[in-house]
Amino acid sequence: MWKLARRPKWIALLILALTVAGVFAAMGQWQLERAVEEAIVVERDTETPTPLVDLAEPQQVMASDASGRIVTVDGSWVEGDELVMTGRQTLTEVNGSRDGDWVVRHLRTADGASLAVAVGVLPEGASIPNLDQGAATLTGRYVPSESPQTSNFEAGERTAIAVADLVNLWPEPGPIYSGYLVLSEAPEGFATIPAPPPVIEGQLNLLNVFYAIEWVLFGGFAVYLWWRLLRDEYEKQLAVEENAGEAARNDQPTRDPARAPEPQPAALN
Repeated sequence: MWKLARRPKWIALLILALTVAGVFAAMGQWQLERAVEEAIVVERDTETPTPLVDLAEPQQVMASDASGRIVTVDGSWVEGDELVMTGRQTLTEVNGSRDGDWVVRHLRTADGASLAVAVGVLPEGASIPNLDQGAATLTGRYVPSESPQTSNFEAGERTAIAVADLVNLWPEPGPIYSGYLVLSEAPEGFATIPAPPPVIEGQLNLLNVFYAIEWVLFGGFAVYLWWRLLRDEYEKQLAVEENAGEAARNDQPTRDPARAPEPQPAALN
């Protein structure tokens, strides 16, 4: 078979197959590079205090750049809109992870929008202490709203800080921010809620990885197709040679060695 493969026709086809496989391999490498590039974590500054109005707008979906940022905001407290979120898991360096009650307040910002503010953790068994009223300038981490479905309303418990739920609880919410603020420093009588910087993880784009694998398989198929065609040609030639040999054998006269030779007629004088 390899003698057949050394013929110019099959060498040319092999070069074509290898060229096609090389192009497919390059496409696979390009797809893989795209998957890796998209997995690279883009560093962003989340710890420099930035005015909330520069990062987010009321009634708008939270942008990825605003999520987890330390922000500052001016406004005034809305009296009587305080809520207690029970059973909130709080991670502390001293006591580890434990359940506690968070107090969430209603802040009316300088531009007239509503912002939910998690002010701190109540000590175990304590009631809400006296809260400051009036104007306030706050600094904290702006985080996305939670789902209201995690609260057990049938048991009279509210555990999720969900903006969609607060809109129905506050008498006059007006335009409202889609996230809520966790104060960097809790007021007197509260424990500060831990709010670490967001962990940004890169993830491979599995679709690009799948495409890369596909291109490699296509390249392998191009080489396999050349080999299959060569194999078929070789088997075809073998079949032709076998048929020719069998036909040649069938054309030879058969003779019985035990049979006596036939007498020849006498020559005429």
